[in-house]
Amino acid sequence: MNQAFFQSIFNKQQQTEDVPANSVITDWAVQLVRLLYPEQAKQFFSTPLQFEAAFQQLESNLVSILESTKGCQHCDNRQKAKTFFQQLPEIYRLLNADVTAIAQGDPAAKSEFEVIRTYPGFLAICFYRIAHALLQLDIPLLPRILTEYAHSQTGIDIHPGAEIGEHLFIDHGTGTVIGETCKIGNHVKLYQGVTLGALSVDKNMAFTKRHPTVEDYVIIYSGATILGGETTIGHHSIIGGNVWLTKSVAPYSAVYHKAEIEITERKVMQ
Repeated sequence: MNQAFFQSIFNKQQQTEDVPANSVITDWAVQLVRLLYPEQAKQFFSTPLQFEAAFQQLESNLVSILESTKGCQHCDNRQKAKTFFQQLPEIYRLLNADVTAIAQGDPAAKSEFEVIRTYPGFLAICFYRIAHALLQLDIPLLPRILTEYAHSQTGIDIHPGAEIGEHLFIDHGTGTVIGETCKIGNHVKLYQGVTLGALSVDKNMAFTKRHPTVEDYVIIYSGATILGGETTIGHHSIIGGNVWLTKSVAPYSAVYHKAEIEITERKVMQ
């Protein structure tokens, strides 16, 4: 290896030395979720004022992270952080609606406490809603780091750019993928292995709608693949397991994959 090789890596280091590690960014989000939902941590406060101080500290930490990443040289990062925290009551309302959707929609859920403490779908939704709010403020890098962290923890891949309504229920969730330009309405239920993806991944489609629209009160069962920016799943529809869809379906549709299963008697050697 020649000197130019080491010099090129050294130059990259100089450009990134002030950028905080991914763990610093994800730790900030974990602390935020734990403040919103004390069910996830054993950190207790004696007064509401102590809670307020903890949120203020996280706002200050966000400013420091934004300043360090230098993703937006001319941004007012302090104002961006303030705006994000002003939106927290609405984010919290949406998350509480998601908790209710899971607790009411899953017969195995014994309580909302159990949902908050143990359900991977709820953890993935938490990080998505935080990341989406940051993305809406044109904050670079952080949203994707947060949703990829949630992906690594839960197996659920939600792009922060997706637009998702209220009362989302992701059941089990492993292998679920929700693409960047996907639009999901209210009271939607997704099972494991669902892909809401693109028909094409050409780079020149970066600013076009590539992923499907899922309207209100839709249920999509495990292994279903729905592709394309012009594909719309009409409200109150049911999409069965392992269905492959690249075209729209009308409201109140029931779409199933027709499989043929043959059962024969085993021949056992005596």
